[in-house]
Parts: sequence; C-alpha cells; structure tokens
Amino acid sequence: MIVGTVREIKNNEYRVGLTPESVHELAAHGHQLLVESGAGQGIGATDHDYRKAGAEIVAAAAAVFDRAEFIVKVKEPQEEERALLKEGQILFTYLHLAPDPEQTKDLIASGAVCIAYETVTDVNGGLPLLKPMSQVAGRMSIQAGATALEKVHGGRGVLLGGVPGVMPAKVAVIGGGVVGFNAAQMAAGLGADVTILDRNPEVLERLGTYFEARAKTRFSNKANIADSVAEADLIVGAVLVDVAIDQGGCFETSEPTTHDDPTYIVDGIVHYCVTNMPGAVARTSTYALNNVTLPHALRIADLGWKEAMRQDRYLLDGLNVWNGKIICEPVARELGYAHVPQSEAIA
Repeated sequence: MIVGTVREIKNNEYRVGLTPESVHELAAHGHQLLVESGAGQGIGATDHDYRKAGAEIVAAAAAVFDRAEFIVKVKEPQEEERALLKEGQILFTYLHLAPDPEQTKDLIASGAVCIAYETVTDVNGGLPLLKPMSQVAGRMSIQAGATALEKVHGGRGVLLGGVPGVMPAKVAVIGGGVVGFNAAQMAAGLGADVTILDRNPEVLERLGTYFEARAKTRFSNKANIADSVAEADLIVGAVLVDVAIDQGGCFETSEPTTHDDPTYIVDGIVHYCVTNMPGAVARTSTYALNNVTLPHALRIADLGWKEAMRQDRYLLDGLNVWNGKIICEPVARELGYAHVPQSEAIA
C-alpha cells in the first residue's frame, strides 16, 4: 500500500503522523512511504532521516494526497486538505467531528474512509489512542496552570508549591481519569494541595490508594464541586470533554484558544483552553502517539481497512465516515445525520 504523511498546517501544530521509526516499520512490511518535505521538522526529524528510513520525500502535500492510498496525520484535516481527499482514500487521524459540522460535511462529500483515533476502543472500553495525549495534556495542564497563576499572566501571584512558611496553591482536579490522574500526579509532585473529584467510587478508592496523603479525594456532586472550586487557586477540568476542548469543554465560559494566544480572563479568572496542548511538546507527543497508532496503521496497510476491521472490532469503532455516510452513531446523532451501521461498511 502507498502510505503518506504530511506536514501539519493547523496553527502551532508541530507533531507529525509518522516518525522515521514508524516509516521504517511500514517499509519493512513492503509498503511504499511518501513524506512531505519538512513534515518532521517540528520533532527534529529531517528529510534525510525519513529517506534513510525508506520514505520518498515529496515536495508538497498535494502530491502526497494525490498518490497515497492511506494518509496518516495527527490533527483533523484543514479545509484545504479536505479538498484534496479522494473517494476510497483512507484517512487515519484525530477528527473530533461532533462539534465540527463543516469538517463532517466535507469528509462526507469526499467519499474517503475516515478513521478517528479518538473513537478507537479497547477490550476494557477505553480509548487507547486518546490516552497518551490525555497523559501529556494532564501533565501540561499543571505547567500551564502554574504559569497562569503568575501575576504577570493575570493570576493571583501564587507559587504552586509554596515555600516554607507559606501555604501552597490549592488545586482542584475535576475528573479522576487519565487526564485527572496525570494532572494530580504533577501537582502533588510540585507540592500543591490537591483535591481530586470523581463520581466513581472505584476510581476514588484507586486514587486514594495511589496518592495516600499526597492528595485528597472527594465524591463529585454539585455541593462538593462548588466547595472545592470556591477554595481553589487552580482548577483543572479533566472530565472526558474538557482538556480536549475541541469537543466542547466542561465550563460555561470555556472557549477554544491557541498557543499564540492561550489565555483570556472572564470574571477575574484566567482561562487556558488551547485546543492542541500536546502540540507544544511535539517530540514527546509524536512518539507517544506513534507507540499506539503504529500497530493499527500496520494492520490497515497489511490487510486493507475492511479486513483489518473485520479482525479487530475495536479498530472498527474508529470508523467515522465511509462512502459518504456517517458510521459513528454519536456523531450522526449530534449532527442530525442518518446513521449507517458498522456491519454495512465492512460487509
């Protein structure tokens, strides 16, 4: 199969869909690799590195889209990229379609096979291709929050971990999943006074066992949230839809921002709502992402997408758009499209 990756063009996105090491693995399986010149610049990977791994370097993204049967990206295709997609072409990337009707319309019109990282599942019902970016975002949330607490950035002028004789900042983490755990781990490690809220008693027990005295846990209800938020210097929204702000956010005042202009102030509260937080640590994020996406990419390239999904129902959950139809039921429901069952797509 001809597999391609391109330079990401979304604002301040420095990650890349395939590392040179991933290119080497795909080439070893007999596939032809096309890489846009400069695609790996953001992670310190040169065109020479990709050539050495077995790729052909292509001058422009349009040529990759024209020749590749299977395109591996990081972020959702931008408008100019969507115009290059072809019928039957496989796109494997983050999509986040539910809040993006324009992208959804364009992908339907393209006739491409669109597989979203964020809806691929695993045997435990988890989201394994979202997990590494959630880990990165959770840890970055504390870095970003600590900076936002500085007076010069609009904050209260509070040092997260305090100093001897001065109390540390109080941090409330709403949600004890992957993002929340990693945020709490970083905040506690820096000496903050951490409270984690979650609705699942098993999650609270697990967190309590892990953190012991380094962090407190509270059951997440309206009263406890209100109490914890009122006391907090820093609040991390770590329920499913927030740190991935491009799915809507969990605060009434949340609005997407960029790395160029990451914060804004509402009611005296500094909001940091960057849509692609992991893009700021592109090298770490790219390698973490490739660790989990490469096995699926190899399976798709080796078997073809239909057979790969017949053999792996969890990968099938990643199929969002096929043949001009919406396969992902939550996306269809949210945007008002008819839903086509997965079985029809892989028949």
